[in-house]
Amino acid sequence: MAHDLIIREGLIVDGTGTEPYLGDVALDGDRIAAVGKVDGDGHREINADGNAITPGFVDLHTHFDAQAGWDPLLTPVSWHGVTTALFGNCGVTFAPCKPKDREFLAGMMETVEDIPRNAILNGLAWDWESYGEYLDSIEKLNPAINVAGLVGHCASRFYVMGERAIEEDPTEDEIQQIAELVGNSVKEGAIGFSSNRLPGHVLPDGRSIPGTFAKTDELSAIARAVGKNNGILQFVLNYAKLPEEMALIAEQGRNAGTKLLFSAPFADGKDSNGSAYDDAIKAMRDENLDVTGLTLPRSGGFLSGLKTDGLFPTPAWAEVRKLDFDARLAAIRDENIRLKLVDEAKSLPYLLETTKNYYWLGDADQPTYTRGPDESLASIAKAASEHPVETWLRYMLDSNGETLFHNRFFNHDLDKVNTFLHADWVLPGIGDAGAHVSQIMDSGWTSFLLGHWHRDQGTFSLAEAVRKLTSAQARVIGLDDRGTLAAGKRADVNVIDVNRVAERQPQLVHDFPEGAPRLIQKAVGYQATVCNGHVILENDEHTGACGGRVLRNSASA
Repeated sequence: MAHDLIIREGLIVDGTGTEPYLGDVALDGDRIAAVGKVDGDGHREINADGNAITPGFVDLHTHFDAQAGWDPLLTPVSWHGVTTALFGNCGVTFAPCKPKDREFLAGMMETVEDIPRNAILNGLAWDWESYGEYLDSIEKLNPAINVAGLVGHCASRFYVMGERAIEEDPTEDEIQQIAELVGNSVKEGAIGFSSNRLPGHVLPDGRSIPGTFAKTDELSAIARAVGKNNGILQFVLNYAKLPEEMALIAEQGRNAGTKLLFSAPFADGKDSNGSAYDDAIKAMRDENLDVTGLTLPRSGGFLSGLKTDGLFPTPAWAEVRKLDFDARLAAIRDENIRLKLVDEAKSLPYLLETTKNYYWLGDADQPTYTRGPDESLASIAKAASEHPVETWLRYMLDSNGETLFHNRFFNHDLDKVNTFLHADWVLPGIGDAGAHVSQIMDSGWTSFLLGHWHRDQGTFSLAEAVRKLTSAQARVIGLDDRGTLAAGKRADVNVIDVNRVAERQPQLVHDFPEGAPRLIQKAVGYQATVCNGHVILENDEHTGACGGRVLRNSASA
């Protein structure tokens, strides 16, 4: 009997961390049928020709809550080998939601995650109230890749408390209602619960989002309800109060008796030795708490260019920001306007300091994310005897407005990031796909991990890099049937030319509802991506096939 698909003569990197070996992978339906030497024929065959055959990648930190409602391809991550994405992070979700609260949740998502409010309101079906109904709605859209969701603290709190959820504490009765609502959401399929404790994440009126300052009794009741239903807990912390925050999430881990996941941008430890998280993580693990931190495997930041709104904060620059791209380009070509832009920038001395974090992505097809301090915008400007804004403008003029600078705001030091990534409680992630759509494009981090840290630097073996992208991530959200190449596992598979794999330059497109803009980033080196047996990507381009599913918590089965 012929197999549905056989991938021949590849380097099998099975996701477990074991040494790769040459062989074949056979797929029947949505399952892997055989791994190793496969005899017979396939209805379809792909010759890997020595390229790596890996499990599909898992991205544990996305915000596809909105985009999943209108973009079944779930780009950019589906260009970068991801076959399973977890959304609902950071406490912000669109369910549970009473019909009268839709505008509130849309406005909150716009200010926190830079997903356009009108795109949300007009692009989503809004045919749900409960979290399970929301997952049903996404499932109807037949996504290209697998998606799973966390239920957010903000929506759950607002559902119970209304406007009071923003600044008031819940009563004891309301705490129980919130906990019950979250527990039911997990029963209906949410992988777990997410909460956001960063005061800078605000509503349109400037107030911090609901749940930011939630007290221990509220969080503990929620944690117990989540743990009872086998859900995980995900947190974004107030990093200015890191010791207290780490103690708080440890307490919730005890209450839930389940896995903890949190965003962990690198922070120096005592005397720059190790990370600021180390002592707390050691204490948690001494208690056998299952804790995982996610960090981006390169610097993360905003994109500054003539096509983005990452411009400079002066009145003249604000006028430029109002223009479309062609008019912006015409404006900076006008010498008088250009002089005014520079003069106003010179009135802000702090720009000399902030532009030390701006780095040119280059003019090649593949962006450069690894420049050192002597290559910052500030350093280039100093060498040219220019103000950094003069240099920025010169680069824009020379490229007809096409070039971009990466304004790093975390994980600045790649040597420290490298060491941090080797910690056994740290996984790569927090690319924020689906969010900050016109500001940030860090979603190609899977390709960077393979291209930079494995191929170019050799600090990760291929086996270990793939393990961190697959089975290690799948374990956190309880996906026992994905993340490794073995007979009987789900047929989520990549075929990758590791010698070529890389991110491509970010681009601004207008393909969100109502023509709203967003940044995208394609990849090179992906010969094929298969999701549940469907070939969704070939030679870096989508085939149009959609093989994904909504993956629900086991408590909902």
